[in-house]
Amino acid sequence: MTTPSRRTLLGASATALVAAPHVARAQNAPIRWRMLTSWTKNLPGPGVSAERLAQRINKMSGGRMHVEIFPAGSIVPAFGVFEAISTGVAEMGHTASFFWDGKLPGAALFTTAPFGLPPLEHQTWIEQRGGQQLWDEFYRPYGVRGLLAGNTGPSMGGWFRKPITSLDDINGLRIRVQGLGGEVYRELGATPQSIPPGDIVPALERGAIDAVELLAPVNDQPLGFQRFAPIYHMPGFNKPNGAAEALLSLAAFEKLPNDLRDIVETACAAEHMAGLIDAQASNAQAIGDLVASGAKVTPFPADVIAAMRVKTQVVLDRKAAESPSAAKIVASYRQAVQAGRNWASIEAYMAQVLRQA
Repeated sequence: MTTPSRRTLLGASATALVAAPHVARAQNAPIRWRMLTSWTKNLPGPGVSAERLAQRINKMSGGRMHVEIFPAGSIVPAFGVFEAISTGVAEMGHTASFFWDGKLPGAALFTTAPFGLPPLEHQTWIEQRGGQQLWDEFYRPYGVRGLLAGNTGPSMGGWFRKPITSLDDINGLRIRVQGLGGEVYRELGATPQSIPPGDIVPALERGAIDAVELLAPVNDQPLGFQRFAPIYHMPGFNKPNGAAEALLSLAAFEKLPNDLRDIVETACAAEHMAGLIDAQASNAQAIGDLVASGAKVTPFPADVIAAMRVKTQVVLDRKAAESPSAAKIVASYRQAVQAGRNWASIEAYMAQVLRQA
């Protein structure tokens, strides 16, 4: 499937916006889609993105489409969204690709990878360096298409009952963590656990886990993790990017007229940027509020970061060996990291210099 450029999509959707009201008046019943999500309703960050995406599609279509949200657990569990879209339970999902990596090796990279691409570079990989074509090819056998549709930005390192002062502190650690970072923790002797966002606080409260990595300050703050695990480690090596994934049923998507397809794609692209802007604006306030409420922001020790970096390459090599598709995705991702490295280093240096007091 050919992926239109953002400029083409924006132009096409603008035309659709002018025409849609006239078509809507001649058409009584809108096309109704169900959107299943992996989030509790209005979960800060991804839950809000899902709601806003549905509203944007409904508005841009001039009433010709109506997308209704079904949060995690209302129809399928948080981790059941991909299968539900693949089997026709619903037409659309809002989730994160790393939830499927156990069954679809390589899927995690369409959300993020440890020590990997930050948000803008990740989007560049998807839109300019072949990532979307790989994504389409990867999901097509399951009757599904994935699109960027929200971004929570870089994550923090997570919440810990006790500070990590050495690699010994990771050995035996029970940590809720998603994505390839969980495999990095396992390499270092920890016990990673996959727990849906809505179930994390009860697990932490009853002592079933010692630490939790979710997202960034604004997403973590409402859940009150600091009440049970006050050490807030950084950096978020596991998730330098927080891309959400819109899942589209290919059967449902291909039944849409071309202008409505453009609207769905453009709405996803718009929400991807909107989510990232929200995160950037909100995290500055949230981190201050968290510190005021007792969070202790603490860097991981340098030797721990170094060990995590080494183990990340071990995990990526192993992932690439799991299937030909995974090998292509990992190779493409690594090429994108290399391609952007020089300019990213210059950008980081400029930001450091310009922000010096």
